[in-house]
Amino acid sequence: MSRNTLSASPVHIQNLGKIFYSTLLICMMFALPASAEEKEKLWRTLTVSGRGVQTITTTLSQVSLGVEVQGKTAQEVQKEAARRSSAVVDLLKSRNVEKLETTGVRLNPVYSYTNNVQKITGYAASNTVSFRFPTDRVGTLLDEAVKTGATQINGVSFVATDEAISNAQKQALKKATQDAQQQADAVFSSLGFQSKEIVSIQINGATPPPPPMLYRAEATKASLADASTPIVGGEQEVQASVTLQISY
Repeated sequence: MSRNTLSASPVHIQNLGKIFYSTLLICMMFALPASAEEKEKLWRTLTVSGRGVQTITTTLSQVSLGVEVQGKTAQEVQKEAARRSSAVVDLLKSRNVEKLETTGVRLNPVYSYTNNVQKITGYAASNTVSFRFPTDRVGTLLDEAVKTGATQINGVSFVATDEAISNAQKQALKKATQDAQQQADAVFSSLGFQSKEIVSIQINGATPPPPPMLYRAEATKASLADASTPIVGGEQEVQASVTLQISY
């Protein structure tokens, strides 16, 4: 009788272990939803995007001008275009313009059409340069360039200095951040929630738009001989966007 009792003890112990393990799993299953709910409450977030705009004055003019010459032979027009272009570049260097660079060199045949027959009647050569110069003095410089040999003013646009743009970007970001924070405060206040902490910050950029093109025109010595070309600058907007994710 005692031998049967002793031999059954391991079976009872094994059954008890299974019961305990099953009970533990059931307890964990009931406990998980509560833990997940608490975690969800802890990480409830509000996402807001703020916008900031900073206006700056454009003090520099980005100018594109060139020399175009037409003649009978390619060698003739290329030589004359090079001579005039060199004179214009020397003038610009003497005035200490910024970011002076050649933007185009072209030599093309000029055609005429008679009775649907194409014929080369000459050649046209052009050299184009671009540079930056203070807007309040660029009109006089354009007049001098035309007198020196320039025949085309291809475009004038207005830009701010690199330092002004950099400072404006910082101010725009600051305004965008404040705008996002104020939006979040208004939402929390209306719903009766309390903000806890900023979970993430995303900067969506603070880049000024490309400067607008002011005009394109042919320049002649006669048209600019008696008066300085009036050039009036404008303003540039630097925009920034910031997205905040705030827990509550």
